[in-house]
Amino acid sequence: MNRKRLSIKNLTITLPQGADRKFAVNDVSLDLYANEILCIVGESGSGKSLLSNAIMGLLPDGVTASQGEIDFNGDNLLTYNEEQMRKIRGAHIGMVFQDPMTALNPLKTIGKQISEMFTIHTKLSKQEINQKVISLLTDVQMPNPLSVAKAYPHQLSGGQRQRAMIAMALALEPAILIADEPTTALDVTTQACILALIRELQSRKGTAVLFITHDFGVVADIATRIAVMQQGKLVEQGFANEVLNAPTHPYTQALIAAVPPLTPGDVRRINKEIILEVNNLSKTYHNHSFFKQNRRTTYAVDNVSFKLHRGSTLGIVGESGSGKSTLARCIIKLLEIDSGQINFENVDIARLKGKKLKHYSRHIQMVFQDPYASLNPRRKVGDQVTIGPILHGITKQQAIEKAKALFNMVGLESEALNRYPHEFSGGQRQRIGLARALALEPKILIADEPVSALDVSVQAQVLELLTQLRKQLGLTVLFITHDLRVAAQICDHIIVMKSGKIVEQGIASQVFLNPTAPYTKDLLDAVPGRGWNPHRLIDMSPAIHI
Repeated sequence: MNRKRLSIKNLTITLPQGADRKFAVNDVSLDLYANEILCIVGESGSGKSLLSNAIMGLLPDGVTASQGEIDFNGDNLLTYNEEQMRKIRGAHIGMVFQDPMTALNPLKTIGKQISEMFTIHTKLSKQEINQKVISLLTDVQMPNPLSVAKAYPHQLSGGQRQRAMIAMALALEPAILIADEPTTALDVTTQACILALIRELQSRKGTAVLFITHDFGVVADIATRIAVMQQGKLVEQGFANEVLNAPTHPYTQALIAAVPPLTPGDVRRINKEIILEVNNLSKTYHNHSFFKQNRRTTYAVDNVSFKLHRGSTLGIVGESGSGKSTLARCIIKLLEIDSGQINFENVDIARLKGKKLKHYSRHIQMVFQDPYASLNPRRKVGDQVTIGPILHGITKQQAIEKAKALFNMVGLESEALNRYPHEFSGGQRQRIGLARALALEPKILIADEPVSALDVSVQAQVLELLTQLRKQLGLTVLFITHDLRVAAQICDHIIVMKSGKIVEQGIASQVFLNPTAPYTKDLLDAVPGRGWNPHRLIDMSPAIHI
């Protein structure tokens, strides 16, 4: 066995009074070795992120490590003060956070932020530091490192920002790298690049990697060993092959069973009636810079045409920047289009305004990717669900009764109408978003990445709910996602978009099993854990509730 880099012994992390439970982490012991990737998996609230924060000395106010040790090079990090921990962070233990946009300073260039690591921890000259910065950006396969070094975080894509975070974390070649959900919101090709980069750096430098995730596909691709956490407790750990292919704990079995297979289900009989037809739709963005050389036009949606069958689910897949979310916002009239037609039940709604638009807009509703951001934190969720029906003419009491029925339909208690968004979990907030969208009895539901940030078990529940609602209410669904496993399970037809254009479309089984476009093949090849099939190992419904 390689050298032990870190040893967590009987660690307990206590939450403030009034929390849902007393302990965030309860008597957990783990070892991390050089030249390995230890994946910690579990649902939101399992304690995995607070475990990593404890290692870095970054526990929130009121949260304390009340018991145990974190042994690093013979010292207990829990006894270190802030000044001592500053010498450990970055130099000996690096960390890549889940959301690089909030972790990076928006007022400083990428190069400046990376160079600070050397300025604080070394005595290198300014020229040597600049060379190191460019070398690091090259190591993380950043295109045009010189330009990236001069760029600010908002000028980079999500994948590029994550690479910059990895470059910063690895600047001083720490013995340990902690990666907290570093690929959760990334599309499959960018995700594959990030995972390959972490694997390659870990192998080349012998780094010990603590990788926190809820994505078992990612785990299947990179893990040396796996530790499974549930409500603060470590319920199972072992080598990756053992845990993935022969899990012993019921919780691990349930998590793995909830992973959607990449193979589409049986083809449904589809209604031939067309409810929505989009013809030659285009949307461009113009950057009106003062300098001519910086002016550019972005073709977000470029001459897109497709048909949506009544009662079916059409999936739109593609990388970030492919235009899929812009297309959805054009259909729902959140964005004005440049050209084309949006025919809903044989009426072109693209140019409608005022009362005519209001009449048709209730029939096309949207569920957004981030339910917390799309819900007003200052208003009770009941008020947010009832406001639409009230504006469209029914009484407040009727709207409340309708909201209660909708909450029961999506699996929430009617008493929850009187609570605020922050009082719900991510999965519950997504159910509230569904209830709000369904309150106007739409004929088309647009779901924009509705499960991308959810745990696999909660994701399975939301997908099951969408399927039930489609059958129960006769809904037609436009489902936007970068998760091809999810698309395979829920969609009847698939559209593949790249750079604003449709590169392939057809029946889901045809696109997944016999793709014709090279880009579609690349997307499928990049799906994490593609060669691992959990459903041949465990006979358990993927819609299991945990």
